[in-house]
Amino acid sequence: MTVSTVTKSAEYQIAIANMKFGLPPATLHVGDVIVWRNDDIFRHTATARDASFDIDLPAKSQKKMTIERTGDVKFYCRFHPMMIGELNVQP
Repeated sequence: MTVSTVTKSAEYQIAIANMKFGLPPATLHVGDVIVWRNDDIFRHTATARDASFDIDLPAKSQKKMTIERTGDVKFYCRFHPMMIGELNVQP
C-alpha cells in the first residue's frame, strides 16, 4: 500500500489598510497563493527586496500571486517605503 503525501496549496490574503500591510501567515509553502488586497485610497505595491515579485495595487484593488520559491522574502511598498513585511516560505 502506498501513502500519498501530496500537500494542497492554500490561499491567503494580505490586506493593506491605513498605510500598513496586514500580517502575513507565519509560514507559507511553495505553490500557495497570496491575494494582495489594497483597502486604502492610495496606490501601493508589494515589492520584494530580492526582486522576485512586484505587485502593483491601485486603490481598492486586489491581485493574486503564487509562491514560487522557498526562503525569507522581505517586501515593501515602492511608493511608501516605510510599509514593510516579510514572507517565510517553506518547501
